[in-house]
Amino acid sequence: MMKTDKTGIYIHIPFCLKKCNYCDFCSFAGLDNVVRQRYVDALINEIFSYKREKKISVDTVFFGGGTPSLLEKNQFKSIMSAIRDTFEVDPDAEITLEANPKTLNEDNLSSFINSGVNRLSIGMQTIHENERLILGRIHNYSDFSESLRLARRLGIKNINVDIMYGIPEQTLSSFVETVKTVVSLGVEHISAYSLIIEEGTPFYEDKNLILPSEDEEISMYDFLTSFLRQNGYSRYEISNYAKDGYTSRHNLKYWKLQDYIGVGLSASSFFEGVRYTNTANMNDYVADLREHRRDIEQIDLAELAREYIMLGLRLKEGISLSEYKRLFGKDFYLKNKDLINGYIKNGFMCKNNDRIYFTDKGFYISLAVLSELI
Repeated sequence: MMKTDKTGIYIHIPFCLKKCNYCDFCSFAGLDNVVRQRYVDALINEIFSYKREKKISVDTVFFGGGTPSLLEKNQFKSIMSAIRDTFEVDPDAEITLEANPKTLNEDNLSSFINSGVNRLSIGMQTIHENERLILGRIHNYSDFSESLRLARRLGIKNINVDIMYGIPEQTLSSFVETVKTVVSLGVEHISAYSLIIEEGTPFYEDKNLILPSEDEEISMYDFLTSFLRQNGYSRYEISNYAKDGYTSRHNLKYWKLQDYIGVGLSASSFFEGVRYTNTANMNDYVADLREHRRDIEQIDLAELAREYIMLGLRLKEGISLSEYKRLFGKDFYLKNKDLINGYIKNGFMCKNNDRIYFTDKGFYISLAVLSELI
């Protein structure tokens, strides 16, 4: 837990062709090429700011966004070159690129792979056209299936697909079709998210938005968890399912409180005991490296203990009670015994020797449970 000798690098690419109706991430549609290049230049300068006499050892790199697959080939190559120049990147490092199917072609994907990408995360969300249109996605199912075929032909053996449930106009039947289709394609990893209406998004402003009922969403969730388990996908985190050997090594760093460095607009880091977050203002970011880190927070032991519980219980394996006691000098189970035993009795949690963890039923109400435990 926490300090390891390997660090993860997150690279934020805030470019989009179009903002989705549910998206509250730091991303921008319609940036011209001059602004994009200025951003890439600032990104590379920030990467170089981590140069040390003894290079920081890195075993995961994750390009998120936004739409990182909108990067031009030379831009991506320059960023990866800066990363390799600055950090000691493992030969078998997991290097992930998030991609919108509409933006991939043989030319750019071949170049991304030649620069090191060995894991692709494709945002599909749904196979149904009416649901896709409501979400505001720019691709269709044909774009997705073609991107998947292309990635396989070019040798990518580790592919994640994002899907969503609780979408407007979605039914249990349509969601079942989406899940079954993705499983039939044999992808190694599936991320399945419940739609959350975030303030400031078009969905938040739409007072006529009709969502599936809570009972319908629970039925979708129950089908998802059971069907993926039956088809060889192990759930290792609230929203993530993987075939053996294909968990996201990068994302596990977040949930296990290990070191990671976030580079780019609004990117967060947890490195050498310090948490900091870059500015979300594009002008500030490209103007001056000193403006990158806006919020710096020294994590005290009490806050670290809360994060250990909050993040650790996102994982299917849960938390180690003995490790918690060793790290923080307190008995978490003894302090919360009645609460935890109540959740165990009602089928929301399990305790197995040293570990406590959520059941599938418990994951669905995990936010409410965590609010009581921490």
